[in-house]
Amino acid sequence: MDVYNQEKTKLVNSVFDRVYKNYDIMNDIMSFGVHRLWKKNLISWMNPQLGDKIIDVASGTGDLARIISKKNDDKNIIECVEPNQGMLETGVKKLKCLKNINWHLGSAEKLPFKNEIFDFYTISYGIRNVSNIDQCLKEAFRVLKPGGRFLCLEFSKVENKILNLFYQNYSKLIPFFGKIVVGTSDPYEYLVNSIDKFYDQYELSELMEKNNFSNVQFRNLSNGISAIHSGWKI
Repeated sequence: MDVYNQEKTKLVNSVFDRVYKNYDIMNDIMSFGVHRLWKKNLISWMNPQLGDKIIDVASGTGDLARIISKKNDDKNIIECVEPNQGMLETGVKKLKCLKNINWHLGSAEKLPFKNEIFDFYTISYGIRNVSNIDQCLKEAFRVLKPGGRFLCLEFSKVENKILNLFYQNYSKLIPFFGKIVVGTSDPYEYLVNSIDKFYDQYELSELMEKNNFSNVQFRNLSNGISAIHSGWKI
């Protein structure tokens, strides 16, 4: 891992060390609860069936894994991979009643699983935080079965100019909310900057295709505030 990747890994880990206790509350505050609808949109497009084996990477406190699990009455096996110890422990505690969900401390760039064992790979608001996105996508492709599907939910670029102006001004308030709720604005300064610097919908699609995914598509949510990307291993 090069120096830049090492430094980003340390930075991201330090950010989540400071926010994990209030992570779920801040997600609701920042998005006015809309992130829950965006995640349900992903599950609707995903449409997992009984018997499908699922890996959820950068799982946070397990919000997406919980929604996926409920889709088929908690009968799908879901492997959650989260790099931050505090976030993982919070997720384990929050979802302790769901015995079909297993937790692993690990990174998106080096998954602790054999080749071609999952039907679905999901990552929700985590891909922009990985140190090496190409390696993350290579690992996703590796652990998916032939015919398996990659789904990514991430902040993206707003395509409506008027809405984008409002969104950019609102984003400036997020560190202020962080200061009130978490006690520090620094992690949310990072959040806003990471969203601003991340790929747009088309660039991320190209990166997925470069890493061997087929039939790559995306769907904008709330005019592109977030977007779901889908790709298949064929």
